[in-house]
Amino acid sequence: MDDEQKKQQEDWLNSRKHRLPSFTEVLSRRTRPPVDLFMFYLFLQREGAEDILDFWLDVQQHENLCRAYFKDVRKSGRTIKEDWPQYWDYARRRGSIYGTVVGLQPSAPKRSTTSTGDLLSDQEKQALAATSDERHGGERSTSPPSRTPGFEKERIASASPPTADYDPPRSTTPFSLSGRTPTFFMRRASRAPTIIPRSAAITRMDLIASAERIFYRYLCPPNTVNSPENHEIYLPPALRIHSFPLNSTQEPKTQNELNLLAQIPDMFHAQKEYCFRAMEQDAFPRFLRAKAFGNLTPLSALVRLVVGLIVLWIGLAVGFSLIFLDVQPKSKRFFLFLPFTFAILFLISHQYELDPILVFLGQSESTPFRTLTIREPYVKKLLLGRAVWVTTLVALCSTALTLIFWAVPGHRL
Repeated sequence: MDDEQKKQQEDWLNSRKHRLPSFTEVLSRRTRPPVDLFMFYLFLQREGAEDILDFWLDVQQHENLCRAYFKDVRKSGRTIKEDWPQYWDYARRRGSIYGTVVGLQPSAPKRSTTSTGDLLSDQEKQALAATSDERHGGERSTSPPSRTPGFEKERIASASPPTADYDPPRSTTPFSLSGRTPTFFMRRASRAPTIIPRSAAITRMDLIASAERIFYRYLCPPNTVNSPENHEIYLPPALRIHSFPLNSTQEPKTQNELNLLAQIPDMFHAQKEYCFRAMEQDAFPRFLRAKAFGNLTPLSALVRLVVGLIVLWIGLAVGFSLIFLDVQPKSKRFFLFLPFTFAILFLISHQYELDPILVFLGQSESTPFRTLTIREPYVKKLLLGRAVWVTTLVALCSTALTLIFWAVPGHRL
């Protein structure tokens, strides 16, 4: 068995040398810069759409928390049916993504959507769980966010009706800006991740608290929660959750509340699957085009355009001065090769969003004017090929422009 797994790992590594990574591989942190999860997060952040990835990672963390709860129950010697009969009945009737964990028979109903968790190995799931703690350079707080007074204020505020009648327009696509304008330098305040320390056994109240934070952070309309951490993501009407009926400070007691509690583990799975497909079909292809075929950020490319136009203007001004002043010897015009080369290099780098010098140095920009080493083999191969083409194009254009200015007869005005 170990030999077979080792062979599969070798086959996978060999296949990665001849193709771009899949979205599942990026989420499971099996890729290297510049097409890793950190770079994908920065890419979404530049578009002001990182909340959808935050939501996916936090729901993944919530599902891992539920799996840990079910495993703790089974390790204690009790079955899920004995410990949580309401959830057992719900899972048998409606299906659950935790079927193998809770011990449901294979004949039990299954969810209609394919779980992204089923596509990943246990090691990848652990890596994804750690991702929500480490993403965005560790900017998020590592302190436990359990039932803080500030959060309670947000929850109470959400229960009261808004004071104004104005309802801000909702997002119409998964990657619309929801009223936020992406900038190159603005950085949102760090938020506490949805994590609960394992200093004690996980309880159902911990599951409620985890689900409650996700709801008020990503699914609650912005005008109902007075908090900068609330950024509603787009979901189609059929997947929207309009209220959270439970309270993380009060244990469910009535039969209705216990039935609602049984839905907590699978509560956000359909929304998570929708976000996964939306990112896979929309943002991820654009991310690959930006990072596998280029190595510049939009701001850096824009700066190169401005500098290239200025240097080209200087080169043309000097060239025409040498012609109309009839400066001798004529060979001095060959020095125009320098400004023309730099100008065309900057202009073509902007057009292709690729700096060949950085590629030859093995570097790719993560944020404007900050670089990291290219470590993904196939991406490095693609970028080297494009860098050679850009270098050839720059050399041909610079040589042609220099020869034209050298060949024009001088005429002193």
